[in-house]
Amino acid sequence: MPESPIDPKLVTETRLPLAGLRVLDLTLARAGPTCVRHLADWGADVIRVEPPGQGDGLGGARDGFDQINLHRNKRGLSIDLKNPAGHAAFLKLAATADILVENMRMQVKHRLKIAYDDLKGINPRLIYASISGFGQTGPYSTRGGVDQIAQGMGGLMSITGEPGRGPMRVGIPINDLTAGNLLAMGIMMKLYDRERTGQGGYVHTSLLEAQVFMLDFQATRWLMDKEVPGQAGNDHPVNIPMGVFPTADKPINIAASSPKLWDIFARAVGHPEWLEVEQWKTPKGRGADRKRLNEVIGEVTKTKPSEHWVTLMEEAGIPCGPVNTIREVFEDPQVQHLEMAMPMRHRTRGDIEVVAQPVNLEGLETGFYRDMPRLGEHNEEILMEAGLSQDEIADLRAKGALGGA
Repeated sequence: MPESPIDPKLVTETRLPLAGLRVLDLTLARAGPTCVRHLADWGADVIRVEPPGQGDGLGGARDGFDQINLHRNKRGLSIDLKNPAGHAAFLKLAATADILVENMRMQVKHRLKIAYDDLKGINPRLIYASISGFGQTGPYSTRGGVDQIAQGMGGLMSITGEPGRGPMRVGIPINDLTAGNLLAMGIMMKLYDRERTGQGGYVHTSLLEAQVFMLDFQATRWLMDKEVPGQAGNDHPVNIPMGVFPTADKPINIAASSPKLWDIFARAVGHPEWLEVEQWKTPKGRGADRKRLNEVIGEVTKTKPSEHWVTLMEEAGIPCGPVNTIREVFEDPQVQHLEMAMPMRHRTRGDIEVVAQPVNLEGLETGFYRDMPRLGEHNEEILMEAGLSQDEIADLRAKGALGGA
């Protein structure tokens, strides 16, 4: 079994922007862990708080690809918040924290007495951050929500897929990821505000808010012009030609919708006569005749391989790129240059790769210093840092308030 080459002092000794901040991570599934991963990767001391008997938990096996990628760079505490002794110990730990992140159902944190109102009195500097399905207040606030439910309710499935084929989900949990990213940004803003005021506060978002926000121009088509967008398949909803076209080997994306790019594109592919077609002289006209225009372009592009067209378009200044499989993504020289596959040594799986941090801070480098923690792996050291004695920790064990190691 490979040993994890982790020096516990490495995080604090490396100059990372969030070093010195303590984060209590009470998150499950994906949205909350996505937020916390940013904090952990950039040096915060993240303590993952799990109930005893959690086992593999949501999202697959503890040593599976998903959990390792989501829960790297954390310490682990397993404590029963329903146990009075465990709850009391948690309050002592919360008094030492800078940030708490959770994505429970709204009513659960109140039932456990760990909501913001329960903690702000013992730690006024605490930044309490929440993700819910539909918001902390309102008619749906007590509902549980997952990504695909929000995709449907938030309109995304109605504009995804081919016309006439019915609603279609996107291939990633976009609301979980977006909500997590937005909450991380909200925490950073609140940290800056705390520097000025000395006070923490409550930061929250939801899967539904994230989805509506991500509708972006599709939302404002309705809000401003009362136009209900529909499905456009692989074509851009309003810009033409912009979409997927066949080649001799694999599909490519081409974006040549502006008047200038349309002119350059037609000449670059050897068909300047397209510029004389009356209906294709304006963006509106090209949009009305999209099907025929796409077919004509496709008849040309399928005569040569994708690399030919990507090179030709690049030389002409027209955005273009291949449609890659996930394997091809990580074989791409630009993705390799960006080092988006981050090497890591795992205690049971050995040398593996996970998805790297996409945020670049010049002069600072994040990295991986800890495996995903075993259940309760750091119980004793975390509780001692919160001020509990060895005897008090032993008493917690005797009362069944601790799990794991």
